[in-house]
Amino acid sequence: MASHPTHSKPGPSGNGYDVWQDARIKDLWRVFRVMGEFVDGFETLSEVGPCVSVFGSARTRPGDPYYEMGVEVSKCLVKHGFGVISGGGPGIMEAANKGAHEAKGVSVGLNIDLPHEQHNNPYIDQEHLINFDFFFVRKVMFVKYAQGFVVLPGGFGTMDELFEALTLIQTGKSTQFPVILMGTAFWSGLLDWLKDTMLAAGNISPKDLDLFRVTDDPEEAASLITSFYEKHQMRPNF
Repeated sequence: MASHPTHSKPGPSGNGYDVWQDARIKDLWRVFRVMGEFVDGFETLSEVGPCVSVFGSARTRPGDPYYEMGVEVSKCLVKHGFGVISGGGPGIMEAANKGAHEAKGVSVGLNIDLPHEQHNNPYIDQEHLINFDFFFVRKVMFVKYAQGFVVLPGGFGTMDELFEALTLIQTGKSTQFPVILMGTAFWSGLLDWLKDTMLAAGNISPKDLDLFRVTDDPEEAASLITSFYEKHQMRPNF
């Protein structure tokens, strides 16, 4: 008679099977936590109206030119009729919410707890502050309810959000929406690499480079988004 595997590979508790089963049970309950975050996000953001997500480094301090650029572009977005969505934390996220708050516009914060870094900033409308445990749920909210992305200099998280948005647009998994990169000096090296290396290797198409625009002018950034919606309908992106 054939024997069945016992799954007795050693694990942290000395019994790999028991550890695996414990993880499975925790994962089943985790599904409900994930669902709860989606429900909270959909319920809140579906009521705020047209918004633009603004991204950038949590480490940028007030007084830095890019911080001030974040404040100004958010004021311009409000002037053009948009609310502002940020990651809810310090740095460029704070600048975005500050600009929206000072311009008396909708100021949304999608906060996530991170060790030694993330705390929600004081410029978020309290009724529009949502706290997340799961990065992937938070990223869905950034894209689904944003009528555009404004991306200022940042680190890995900023790049992650930028390239996920471009991938969703490129593959048709999202409706097209404007993506604006601000800070030409910061982005120039990446743009050269996209053209000289990625495009040259045939890994993207020339038209993929048209999925975003680059500017240092806050008013131009807001105007580019407004102009896009003179030809396209505003709606959730998927």
